[in-house]
Amino acid sequence: MRELTIGKNDAGQRLDRFVAKSLPLLPPTLLQKYIRLKRIKVNGRGAKRDTRLESGDILQLYINDEFFDKPSEENIFLTVFRPQLDIVYEDENLLLVNKRPGLVVHADETEKVNTLINHIQAYLYQKKEWNPKWENAFAPALCNRIDRNTGGIVIAAKNAETLRIINEKIKNHEVEKSYLCITVGRPKPVEGKIAGFLLKDEAKKQVAFYRRPIPGGKTAVTLYRTLETRGPLSLVECRLLTGRTHQIRVSMAEIGCPLLGDGKYGRGDVNRRYGETRQALYSYQLAFPFPTDAGALNYLRGRVFTVADVPFRDKYFPALSLTRSDGGKFLAQNKLPYSVLIQTFYCLSAFPDGEHFDHLFGSMGGFGFRRLALGQLFK
Repeated sequence: MRELTIGKNDAGQRLDRFVAKSLPLLPPTLLQKYIRLKRIKVNGRGAKRDTRLESGDILQLYINDEFFDKPSEENIFLTVFRPQLDIVYEDENLLLVNKRPGLVVHADETEKVNTLINHIQAYLYQKKEWNPKWENAFAPALCNRIDRNTGGIVIAAKNAETLRIINEKIKNHEVEKSYLCITVGRPKPVEGKIAGFLLKDEAKKQVAFYRRPIPGGKTAVTLYRTLETRGPLSLVECRLLTGRTHQIRVSMAEIGCPLLGDGKYGRGDVNRRYGETRQALYSYQLAFPFPTDAGALNYLRGRVFTVADVPFRDKYFPALSLTRSDGGKFLAQNKLPYSVLIQTFYCLSAFPDGEHFDHLFGSMGGFGFRRLALGQLFK
């Protein structure tokens, strides 16, 4: 418990407003709750939030010590009262979170509090899994980042060892990230590789694509596969072999198929026609093949994690038609999650006779469709 004495310069203020200014780390919702529970008292008694304070009043604050600290980058997570997280997977070492489009991963010039890392740290703090006062230096950290207007899976490490291992695996291309996007136009060829060099203009915050090496340019390689085309729009899956800023957006624009909704590299007339203001891009799948030793994370080897609901895909491509080279078809008709259909397509492409399905689906984790008789779907 701490006490504050009201001076003449603070007299006349409402109780809730005075406490809010005195304890900026205390979330407003939690402040109102503490007043109702009489954990904030005036002269030894509970008080209403609109109580006017007088000079000489003594406030008793039954509030955790950390809320009395001065705001800083390290403790700003305390202002997040109810963390909003869509958790794809969690264990003692890491979190996989489905970041919604529009949310920044780290603080920037436009947003300091409502960031993905603050929500994650607040979540772990409230679960009593982590407290900055227990650690000398480590704080839960993100292993990868996604642009503000792109959605998808972000990896958060709960401890230093996990952070080190995942960062090493990403550096060595042992973490596979797959994206879904909607392009304006149908890529030609429908499946292929886009390789070049990207040069970022820091002032304009824009990236240029070059086919040949250029001073300051970084190698960028993107694999893509067209899943379906409807009218002027195509649903495309991309996989990054390198991880560069705006890589997919710039690369698809380079081959004449910019992303729908992309304000930097896309077509403004088409974006306005469809009413899209954010690029249709989603990091929907994350795989941990781990061909080399992963130490404490070896248990993740072979695991694949997928986001089932991708808003723009469900809006423009609510059902998927998969076609094999032999002419057989499987119409989804919304009976299976879209992610399962994509996995099915890959399985059938690799094993057209239906062999090894159980093995492949057994590594997908969490779908519940592991023993489908997929060979019977194609006749």
